[in-house]
Amino acid sequence: MSEKKEDKQKQAKGHKPEGGKAEQAKAEGLAKAAAKQAKAKRAAAAAQEEEKDTGPQEVAPTPRLLTHFREKVVPGLKEKFGHTNFLAVPRLEKIVISMGVGKLATSGEKGKIEQAEKELGVIAGQRPVRCKAKKSVANFKVREGQETGLKVTLRGSRMYEFLDRLITLAIPRVRDFRGLSPDAFDKNGNFNFGFTEQTVFPEVNGAEVTFQQGMNITMVTTAPDAEQGRELLRQFGFPFRTDEKDGK
Repeated sequence: MSEKKEDKQKQAKGHKPEGGKAEQAKAEGLAKAAAKQAKAKRAAAAAQEEEKDTGPQEVAPTPRLLTHFREKVVPGLKEKFGHTNFLAVPRLEKIVISMGVGKLATSGEKGKIEQAEKELGVIAGQRPVRCKAKKSVANFKVREGQETGLKVTLRGSRMYEFLDRLITLAIPRVRDFRGLSPDAFDKNGNFNFGFTEQTVFPEVNGAEVTFQQGMNITMVTTAPDAEQGRELLRQFGFPFRTDEKDGK
């Protein structure tokens, strides 16, 4: 009888029997599981609301010059050079845009390097990569590891979109333009040319430009020689000069 009285006294003081601990732990586990489930439902509902606000994402249209390449350039090159395989036809592999900012780095004008990086990113639509010097050159006051250049490599649809803007907008804005040199090809059919200022691209706001910065553009192709690389770019609409030897 005395043990029953002690149990009743413990329950009156707030003590629970040992068997109630398992039930309490089970109840706490169920409460945590319910809380996680409610949180997941709220996250799913928020995601659905966000999708409703933004709407379905439209597929980006195919670049104009990519369609031109498939429909007109490929048949023309196959006929002229006698290619029987579609994969043997020369094509653009990538476009590399580079800026030399070594003078800005050696003069300590880091603010201008950041501005050039920003302008190159606007022109290419892609963030540039900073190139560092591999070794020190005392004559040019360049130290190893110093940032001396900016580079952007374009491929795929972004490459064809840049090429379209280059041919239709940038090149016609060059002052006293007389055509690109048809001899600026290497033995692998790659073409190199440059601009003396970045304002030829309409994406750059001329009012905000504080200094002129030139750039070099390299068209990397799969052509086996200069003749096929020249014909590939001519089919795209590159304005080559005709007063030089161009392998007609």
